[in-house]
Amino acid sequence: MKMFAFLVSIVLFVGGLALLGYAFDLPDWWRSVAFLGGLGAISLALILPFHVNEAFD
Repeated sequence: MKMFAFLVSIVLFVGGLALLGYAFDLPDWWRSVAFLGGLGAISLALILPFHVNEAFD
């Protein structure tokens, strides 16, 4: 499960960076959707491993 969460996080992070990069080449309405989607994907990529993996005491 740790490796699956890590791979999903990497895909979300790279996809979010791509969305942020392509957001400025899109029309006005899609620009905001892509930018917010990129921010959401990166945020989810950073949060996911902490919530999926078990805590170490």
